Amino acid sequence: MRPDSHEIYGRRRSRNVGLGLVLAAVVVLTFAVTVVKMTSGHNMEAFDHQQRTSLLPKTDG
Repeated sequence: MRPDSHEIYGRRRSRNVGLGLVLAAVVVLTFAVTVVKMTSGHNMEAFDHQQRTSLLPKTDG
C-alpha cells in the first residue's frame, strides 16, 4: 500500500483544490473590479474622486 493512497490524502487534496478555486475566484473578482473602476473612472482625479472640470463639456454661463 502506497503512503499517498490513504483516504485522508484524497480528502485533503479535494479541500486544497476547493480552497485554490476560491482563492482564484477572489483574485479574478478583484482584478475585474479594478479594471471596471479604471475604465469607468477616466474622468476622475486624485484620491477624492472629484470630476475634472477640464474634461467636462463647455457650457454658456
